[in-house]
Amino acid sequence: MRQAGRYLPEYRAIREKAGDFLDLCLTPELAAEVTLQPVQRFGFDAAILFSDILLVPYSLGQRVWFVEGQGPRLDPISTHADLARLTPKSGEERLAPVYDTVARVRAALPRAVALIGFCGAPWTVATYMIAGKGTADQSDARLWAYDDPKGFARLIDILVERSARHLVGQLQAGADVVQVFDSWAGMLPCEEVRRWCIEPMQQLVAAVRRDVPGAKIIGFPRGIGAGIVRYLDHVAVDAVSLDWTADLEFASCRIPRRVAIQGNLDPLVLLAGGDALDRSIERILTAFSGRPFIWNLGHGILPATPIANVERMLARIRER
Repeated sequence: MRQAGRYLPEYRAIREKAGDFLDLCLTPELAAEVTLQPVQRFGFDAAILFSDILLVPYSLGQRVWFVEGQGPRLDPISTHADLARLTPKSGEERLAPVYDTVARVRAALPRAVALIGFCGAPWTVATYMIAGKGTADQSDARLWAYDDPKGFARLIDILVERSARHLVGQLQAGADVVQVFDSWAGMLPCEEVRRWCIEPMQQLVAAVRRDVPGAKIIGFPRGIGAGIVRYLDHVAVDAVSLDWTADLEFASCRIPRRVAIQGNLDPLVLLAGGDALDRSIERILTAFSGRPFIWNLGHGILPATPIANVERMLARIRER
């Protein structure tokens, strides 16, 4: 579960110790400890690296910082001159602490527990780079893509290259699988999904496997609904994550069995708990029984989630 430790008291203690969120991501001993905390508490079958998708623009020389209670901030890219100041051929050493974290976590985990690395998909990362923050409709990036598709494509190409190298670095450091989060794919019309989500993801997967043949990759094109079929026709991922709005029957019938499904519990129902949580768990397990399936949330866990609800969820899954 993405950022699975955010609701744990032991995470909050480390977060306070680190001070700045970016410092936490880039301090290997602390980032490794936070990555391991959920596995140590709950006995999960996998750990997901504690990091952030905005480390890629940070490595490209864009200024990134985090405002408490408000989220990430970046110096916006709004002109060709801003784009020219990015450093696609240098700055990769800024990501070295992430690979140190991966190696530390892999050494600490039992061999049977998988380690998942990740990055953001080029489209999603571009939306933050252009607006300088998260936005409700990603209008700044969408307008650039409409007004200046060649310039926007240059940014996407830079992100494909750097993101592929970042995933390769994680795999070479010890990650068993990597996941690519396209959190804002659902904001685009169908044809724009093809151009800015599917085609860059094709390139990204191919680039990773050139350096790490057979690399295991999970794709998460959040919010694209029935477009998931088109996505999987063109992107050679081993598994696909579903958000909580996905139709379970459609997904079970239309997603090829060669592709494992990951997801898709609503983070809000995990926060709510009780009978609603139990019913949701049962629906998901019933829908995806008999095929490769990874239990997960439909997106990141909410910080206010009660630990007792996580324990209840795990007990019901494991007893079934």
